[in-house]
Amino acid sequence: MAESGGGGPTLRRRTLFVGAAGLAGLGVGVKAVTAHASDEEPTHGRDVVEFYGDHQAGVTTPPPAHVNYVGLDLVSSGGERDMRAALAGVLQVWTEDAARLTAGDPALADSEPDLARLPARLTVTVGLGPGAFTGTGLENRRPRWLHPLPRYVIDRLDQRRWGQTDVLLQICADDPITIAHATRVLTANVAGRVRLRWVQRGFRNARGTQDESVTMRNLMGQVDGTVNLGPADHDSLVWDDGAEQPWFAGGTSMVLRRIAMNLDTWQELDPRDQELSVGRRIADGAPLSGGTEHDDPDFEAVVDGLPAIPASSHIARARRRSEVERFLRRGYNYDDPPEPDGTGNVPTSNSGLLFASYQRDVDAQYAPVQARLAEHDALNRWTTPIGSAVYAILPGARRGEVLGAGLLR
Repeated sequence: MAESGGGGPTLRRRTLFVGAAGLAGLGVGVKAVTAHASDEEPTHGRDVVEFYGDHQAGVTTPPPAHVNYVGLDLVSSGGERDMRAALAGVLQVWTEDAARLTAGDPALADSEPDLARLPARLTVTVGLGPGAFTGTGLENRRPRWLHPLPRYVIDRLDQRRWGQTDVLLQICADDPITIAHATRVLTANVAGRVRLRWVQRGFRNARGTQDESVTMRNLMGQVDGTVNLGPADHDSLVWDDGAEQPWFAGGTSMVLRRIAMNLDTWQELDPRDQELSVGRRIADGAPLSGGTEHDDPDFEAVVDGLPAIPASSHIARARRRSEVERFLRRGYNYDDPPEPDGTGNVPTSNSGLLFASYQRDVDAQYAPVQARLAEHDALNRWTTPIGSAVYAILPGARRGEVLGAGLLR
């Protein structure tokens, strides 16, 4: 990719975010962390994912066990210039802090430095929503596809709780303590410039539970994410080439959908009906036309005079109609405390999927598939999208650079 450029707008951290007293204790904390770490045997907790590079980590890197998606809005008392300065300051601080935290070092003015010593494959990924462009005078640099998705007939979106925000932090790691600490530090250090709107917490299998090549299962018990992009497709289908917006070379787009699952009624189905709704066997994820999980489904196969894979099944509706309708899936489960459903009833679960997709062009790659699923998908009876947002995931930064430097230059 084209490099992100050096420097960019800077911000005086001491005057805006922390005081001198917060920095005074940093050296002690770092020494204690280093000494303690050297006395222990290596563990997964010390695994580090490099922060700097052509692309941000957290997109094509293997998904760790836990995620926090953090949606924030920019805060400003002035006009576009002040809002742009706020964005520049936030990106400056996040670049510095994320680079340290992902390496297992405390952030500047970290009040709990011992919580930073085990990064556990921590990645911090920063995205911008449409408001980060329209409110900062950068509208002419907004990617064409960066706009809300159409309102699909299946959507029951709660925009206040799970809707579009100006800025996104995607924080992933194998240790929930690491994620909680990183989330606290990254949001607290920019508290005067952004307002937290929501946090969506998700999980996959704990590391070591199974081989990482095994496809995750969602809370319906189904394999989730069998058909996905491989490394050979990343340059052409995930990473932007800068043709439309030169500053964005090396970035990508992200769609985040919060999909509630009605597990109370799903569990009433017998396993065969569940398989027919999805189009795959529960036991091993293989298509109902036969073979193994990663064999191509045969949508023409017939069993006892009927299609082996129903035309209304999820995989039949989701299959691509052209080579461009492909994107990188990265899903996480969520399982929150049950809430009243509006009729006085309290379900036994409040569970679902945090579905994130990454692609070069949302309109060309993701939207056509989602439109087919919304029109008719057997799973729609048990799944309901309640949150939706689209973000431009910034290109990576080289050492000495700031995320978004090319945008703000």
